[in-house]
Amino acid sequence: MSKILFVTGATSGFGAATARRFARDGWSVIISGRRLERLNALADELGALVPVHPLKLDVQDAEAVRQAVQSLPAEFRRVHTLVNNAGLALAPAAMQQVALSDLHTMINTNITGVVNVTHALLPTLIETGAGANIINIGSTAGQWPYPGSHVYGASKAFIKQFSYNLRCDLLGTGVRVTDLAPGIAETEFSLVRNRGDRTAANAVYDGTVPLSPDDVADQIAHIANLPDHININRVEMVPVRQAWGPYEIYRE
Repeated sequence: MSKILFVTGATSGFGAATARRFARDGWSVIISGRRLERLNALADELGALVPVHPLKLDVQDAEAVRQAVQSLPAEFRRVHTLVNNAGLALAPAAMQQVALSDLHTMINTNITGVVNVTHALLPTLIETGAGANIINIGSTAGQWPYPGSHVYGASKAFIKQFSYNLRCDLLGTGVRVTDLAPGIAETEFSLVRNRGDRTAANAVYDGTVPLSPDDVADQIAHIANLPDHININRVEMVPVRQAWGPYEIYRE
């Protein structure tokens, strides 16, 4: 019987790449996301390889998440690896220039959504036991500040500490928890953040070599397939061309 992956935000970027990578490895996959057309297209693609269960799901809706998990078909219930990937950044301006609704959307998706899905699947993962994984997609923004990161960076700092605290709560269950924190990566992330402005989104990647979704999916697969006695607490992965800058100094 194949292992089962549950990945959120599977309609693009890291989520879609992760679903494809695990399907190539022979895992059954549960893919969730809000864009039904994309979700169904991915399900059709992967269904030629492995069993696939698509879930149209908004992770912000706790009751919908609970019902989705409870209604999983029997052949998809013994989830081995949860990848909490759904998340976004909005409004890359200073916080004083950002609409409060944008800040709430990031909090509700990046924090509340992760809590909703994790809480709903914890009984299943504990039942699976040794070797089960919760892999939370954080960000270097959760460790290193930069202008315009405000609530986004804070939400990814939550992911880091949430992952560490889960490790404490799950000690003895065999369930492993990892905060995987990528740096700059070329996905729809910047397009969403810049509200569909492709020129602004593309400028983020001009002249450099960012991570790709496949790079991140490969790291997720590596973590999920480690021997049962190994837990990776945190991975911070960046392209070679990304490093730290100096402190900013304001001058009159």
